[in-house]
Amino acid sequence: MSTLLMPRATAVWLVANTSLSFEQIAEFCGLHVLEVQAIADEEVAVGMHGLDPVANGQLTQEELARVQKDPKARLKMISTDNLPQPISRNKGPRYTPIAKRGDKPDAISWLVKNYPDMTDGQIGKLLGTTKSTIAAVRDRTHWNHQNIRPRNPVALGLCTQGDLDSAATKAGVVLPTIGVRYMTAEEAATIPAPKPMELHTGLPGGERGDRDRDRDRGPFDRR
Repeated sequence: MSTLLMPRATAVWLVANTSLSFEQIAEFCGLHVLEVQAIADEEVAVGMHGLDPVANGQLTQEELARVQKDPKARLKMISTDNLPQPISRNKGPRYTPIAKRGDKPDAISWLVKNYPDMTDGQIGKLLGTTKSTIAAVRDRTHWNHQNIRPRNPVALGLCTQGDLDSAATKAGVVLPTIGVRYMTAEEAATIPAPKPMELHTGLPGGERGDRDRDRDRGPFDRR
């Protein structure tokens, strides 16, 4: 089903440039009749530029003339179902910021070590790198081989954990599942309550008592 583009701006244009009734404009634009009347009275949409539905291909001039002659007629928008749809293109290689491109060999080394069944094509799609770079890391012929150390690509920000899990699943890796079970009310009732904490000053009782008495005495009290 076709949807009108910018209905309020279209209503502004129809109010200013046609003899259509408020009901006809409201139904075509999907607005309330009172809102269309407020537009005509310049109470709302003040200063808004009108949008010509004929110029933008949503309405034909013949249809507009037909409805203006018949107050009971209603405008019918041009159907866009038969128009050619844009061709969806396959996603290109994953974009990696320049600051993180130097981390790709480390991520490749980590994937080769932890997911040996993952193909070069899957690694390249996951990290947005070339097969030649992956092969060089595998064969240890990379120009920077001495400084390469395996690091998780998720921690490096080169992919998400979901992307990594999806690639691993496609490679036939069985991911571990962690089961979570909540404690029942009966099990929670069996947990003993915590004991009240006891405050210890680290002084024996006698010494603590002498210290308290000394604190309560004044400077002129006899001992």
